[in-house]
Amino acid sequence: MKTAKYSLLLIATYCLSLSFPLRAQVKSPEMIAPAQLNLMPVPASVQTRTGRLPITASFNVALKNYADGRLRAGVARMLTRLAGRTVLTLPADLAADETAATLVVECERAGEIIPSLNENESYRLEVNDKQARLVAPTVVGALRGLETFLQLLQGDRDGYYLPAIKIQDQPRFQWRGLLIDVGRHYEPMEVLKRNLDAMAAVKLNVFHWHLTEDQGFRIESRKFPKLHTLGSDGLFYTQDQVREIVAYARDRGIRVMPEFDIPGHSTSWLVAHPELGSAPGPYKIERGAGIFEPALDPTREQIYKFLNTFLGEMAALFPDAYMHIGGDENEGKQWDRNPQIQAFMKAKGIKDNHALQAYFNQRVLKILQKHGKQMIGWEEILHPDLPKDAVIHSWRGPASLAEAARKGYNGILSAGYYIDLIFPASQHYLPDPIPQNTTLTAEEAKHVLGGEATMWGEWVNAETIDSRIWPRTAAIAERLWSPRNVTDIDDMYRRLSVISRQLEELGLTHEKNYGMLLRRLAASDNTEPLRTLASIIEPVKEYRRYQMRPQTMLSPLTGLVDAARPDSQAARQFASNVDAFLSDAPRFALYRPDLEQTLAEWQTASRRLGPMIDRSPALQEARPLANNLSVIAEAGLEAMSYLSAGNIPTTAWRDAQLARLDEAAKPKAALEFVVITSVRKLVIAAAELPQLRSTAPEEWKQRVTTMANPSAPSKP
Repeated sequence: MKTAKYSLLLIATYCLSLSFPLRAQVKSPEMIAPAQLNLMPVPASVQTRTGRLPITASFNVALKNYADGRLRAGVARMLTRLAGRTVLTLPADLAADETAATLVVECERAGEIIPSLNENESYRLEVNDKQARLVAPTVVGALRGLETFLQLLQGDRDGYYLPAIKIQDQPRFQWRGLLIDVGRHYEPMEVLKRNLDAMAAVKLNVFHWHLTEDQGFRIESRKFPKLHTLGSDGLFYTQDQVREIVAYARDRGIRVMPEFDIPGHSTSWLVAHPELGSAPGPYKIERGAGIFEPALDPTREQIYKFLNTFLGEMAALFPDAYMHIGGDENEGKQWDRNPQIQAFMKAKGIKDNHALQAYFNQRVLKILQKHGKQMIGWEEILHPDLPKDAVIHSWRGPASLAEAARKGYNGILSAGYYIDLIFPASQHYLPDPIPQNTTLTAEEAKHVLGGEATMWGEWVNAETIDSRIWPRTAAIAERLWSPRNVTDIDDMYRRLSVISRQLEELGLTHEKNYGMLLRRLAASDNTEPLRTLASIIEPVKEYRRYQMRPQTMLSPLTGLVDAARPDSQAARQFASNVDAFLSDAPRFALYRPDLEQTLAEWQTASRRLGPMIDRSPALQEARPLANNLSVIAEAGLEAMSYLSAGNIPTTAWRDAQLARLDEAAKPKAALEFVVITSVRKLVIAAAELPQLRSTAPEEWKQRVTTMANPSAPSKP
């Protein structure tokens, strides 16, 4: 994990992503689709036509040319979901006559036996008023097309149907992944499976399984059983379970790449085998979050014998061509204090810890090559002595990824896609592995394979992990699949809300568990005031939770910060209404009732939260938030009153309200309000009404926005 030490670099990456215009929208004519389409990711080419294909109880599917168990299973899953959405009893058997089938799936071949980076995932889907035809060169391409087919489903008073359409589609990047860290918090098998289903639904194709960490060693080793028996608290995956996940993923066209983090982040290894460490030990499993000192000793030959045996065992278990060695955040403090390591470095002419780690990486690379694997590691592994067949996993940003590509290294991007940092989908949507302004040549750009969303596991468990991954990761999936110029934030959010509901079909709990967690906190079925509060707060961003709400890996993740969602739809809607209200005078009357009603609901919720908090000790930390909700609502309502009446408040009133809002904006219980900027706009507009009305509407809006949020970056 990239922890607090590097948070400034990550923040800088996100700031760079914000420099893109939020409503940039460049579409070629063939990509223009009607507003009612909810396709995500957006296909490479969409051509709408006149007509519709009814979906009735007689819907059936025929397979043409190649068919195997994986394709039949994919069709069966599609039929189950289609039946669930339409409440139609659909035939389970495949149609024998393709001319009578509603959907014909025409596939040429199986594709790669083992899911591969080179898999052909393209497909063509055509729908007319008689039939739908899905044509793909491989089974995986057909599976991708079936997901698009499901997303086309619409309904009206005449029933369900698919619009007449022609889609030609293929991914922009070969590598489109999701990392799930199970080292810090173990995730049960059902969590992994439902997330694999969701990955397939949005056309992600790499499950990066982060299996070892300072806090846990999560995989059975039959060669070194003490690794998982002593390093996991009994929470690990058996080798049979690993095979089950690999097979489950393959059925959905998803590769499974394991990560065994070395030489740092290795405390759990050393609990069982302290003789491999750079300090004598003993070691114990870490319970906190952060960067820890334990590291393997790269100067001991027994390390490489051990890794040869272990990695060989894992290579036989994971069929994917790539194996991730981590390699990040090793500060080398144990190396600095170890006389034998320092003597080794001097004797070998190794000038610093980075060079020592490069020596280690080269030895590990040869071991992996011996077992038929390609090495991939985080950016820290990049060194002049690193062979070119190693893959660089970038968390710093497109610039460093491009630099690696210029040097001849293949690489993937995760900077901008750190979903554990709790940024909204809009900030994950625009960072691009190969930005528009890239200076890479066409040949150099081929080294950029794609990217991965990263779900680091400090603050997630089986109840909350889905809400931290979904639906925001669907926006990242679109960035990695769709053409670069698909960048309309508003349309992304429109489609994301639809996709979020569809993902629930797969067993995801990102929506369902929200209400459950609030009911638990309130110890009541009546959660309306708490839900109102939770709807406009978000967990603090980046790694500030560490300092604001100290917890360990053994702490229950059931607080309000765990229930609150990363991307507040209510706050976005309120901000949109405020902007429209302030954009010009005729809109005052149109948006005033909604704004006043929302502010009044906040005020009422604040009053009702007091007794609820009194009854629930688990909510005590929310009391300052409840009090501040009243402050925010009062400031907004008073501003609306001045604006509606045309009266001008005093400067003292404005300054007092802004000061109170500044205080309310300070995070409490690792949570922060995300409507403060919008309410500040109302306060400033009320105080500046005479001079603002004398300016053009856009100047007025820009001035209010700048005054309400002076620290925000200016738009280009």
